[in-house]
Amino acid sequence: MMKKITLFISILLLLTSCTSSQPEKLKISATTWIGYTPLFYAKEKGWLKPLNIKLLHVVSLSENMYLYQSGNSDAYVGTQYEYSIISPQDHKILPVMMFDRSYGGDIIMSNVSIETLQNTNKTIDAYLEMDSINSTLLRDFIKQHHLHEKNINYINQDQAKSSALSAEKAKNPTLIITYNPYNVDLEKRGFKEIASTRTGLDLLVVDALFTTEATLYKHKEQFVELKKLVDKAIDELQRNPREFYKTVKPYMLELSYKDFMHSLEDIIWINKEISPELKDRLSKDNFPTRGLI
Repeated sequence: MMKKITLFISILLLLTSCTSSQPEKLKISATTWIGYTPLFYAKEKGWLKPLNIKLLHVVSLSENMYLYQSGNSDAYVGTQYEYSIISPQDHKILPVMMFDRSYGGDIIMSNVSIETLQNTNKTIDAYLEMDSINSTLLRDFIKQHHLHEKNINYINQDQAKSSALSAEKAKNPTLIITYNPYNVDLEKRGFKEIASTRTGLDLLVVDALFTTEATLYKHKEQFVELKKLVDKAIDELQRNPREFYKTVKPYMLELSYKDFMHSLEDIIWINKEISPELKDRLSKDNFPTRGLI
């Protein structure tokens, strides 16, 4: 009888250990942005599966934020703007992993020149994702170029829809606040870049992975391993960009290899090291760094 009990306990312990070896699922949401491609690369390579991490692909920054706020994702990747929207309601949220700094990747495009925008009496149609960094870009652009805000018709629309607009068919002077890789299609449709985070806009835009302190603590090992995989993916990108491109191509809106490489020039990777100058500027923007892995 004792032998049977001992055998039963041994089997139970074995089953328990097998079950506990698999961490609880961690859901992370991400948009189509050139700076998040390391996540998509890791997913396509099968690296996330052993960590029980599920990557949710969404089409807009605002959808990404709402998905997190509704509890359908445990963490999200975004800019400091989305963080500034969520943090007043959720004081425990913080960035845990840095990805990149926009250096031309956030863009304002138009069917007319800046001079025309300044002198027109017509309504200016401005397409943007209102609950995103797009709003900050547009506000800065309006201020710098002394546009009359009362002339602007704000149109809240995700990037997938905005990238299908045609400059030729636009009835009014038009602004589209967008980011890589959506600008490529817009260029083909006749819109031209008139400002970006490289030129014409004095803005700091960084991308990070955000979650709460409790979620970070609960999934610490998964986040630490994910950080290693992101660093590894970026190393692979720099070592073999064509293979990287082929792997992430399904997420890149039919972006050509040439355009993909050009888009990479519009970001600066900050996943491994943040300069003292950048840390100081982040601090001034009330962007915490204490939880960074």
